[in-house]
This record gives sequence, C-alpha cells and structure tokens, in this order.
Amino acid sequence: MPEEDDVFIDLRSDAYFMGEALRQARRAGAAGEVPCGAVIVREGRIIARAANQVEALKDATAHAEMLAITQAEEVVGDWRLTDCELFVTKEPCPMCAGAAVHVRLRRVVFGCPDPKGGAAGGFINLLDQPTLNHRCETVGGVRGEECGELLRAFFRERRGA
Repeated sequence: MPEEDDVFIDLRSDAYFMGEALRQARRAGAAGEVPCGAVIVREGRIIARAANQVEALKDATAHAEMLAITQAEEVVGDWRLTDCELFVTKEPCPMCAGAAVHVRLRRVVFGCPDPKGGAAGGFINLLDQPTLNHRCETVGGVRGEECGELLRAFFRERRGA
C-alpha cells in the first residue's frame, strides 16, 4: 500500500480534467439541470468551464459543451480551437459534436457513452466523418462509471424511483 506522500496526482491527465468536468456536472444537477459538465483545455490549462443551462436560459442550445466552446473562443480570440481539448461528462449529442468539428477541436474526451443519442460513436460518429473538413481524436469512457451514475441518479430522482 503506498504511503500518503507517495500518491501522485497527474494534473494533466484525462482523469483529472474529467474530474473538473464532473464538478460542473454536479453544479448543473444541483440547479435542476441535466448533470452534464464540460471543460476545455489548452496547453495543459483549463481555459473554459461550463455546466448545462438549458432550463435556466430557456435555450435548447445551452449544453455544457456549447457554452464551454463559446468561452474558449473568447479566451483564444478566435473561433478556431485547433490546439484545444474538450472534456465532457457525457458523449456529445449531434449538435455538440458538430460544433466540436466546426471549431476544429484537437481532441474530445467523454465520460459515459450515449448509445441512443451520442454522436461520438454512440448512434453515429460525427467526430470522425471522412467527408467533413476536420476530424477530432476521440477518447471515451474516462471516469465513465462515475459520469454515468451521476446521470442515472438524477433521472431516478426525477422519476421518483
């Protein structure tokens, strides 16, 4: 068993950044939103953080990914995010995956899959379509069980089960 001083936390690992996205997801859930969170990373630093705000803003496009992309564009000063990575707790929907391609994200890392509505390999993969002008490297399943349980608990509570 490692000593407490021997524990190493890699502050640039996918698991670490997904933890930051999970913080945003919990924030969304606490506000009554579907608990989905996203962060965008550039050169090993988080430059944007967002939680779902669909209900609060009364805006169907206010997904965590979309809000984080808008923040990152402001930080970078350009709509192109070619040297950035998106970390999101749930596999992106077609709208969010399309946006990831259009802003040319280098990489999209997601937690739990969405087999019915996911567009990063779930029911379709928009992030790796050869006919589109850009393809994003995709990594799924990072802290996937934790991300999935957050969503399942939210919907269980909503159903009163």
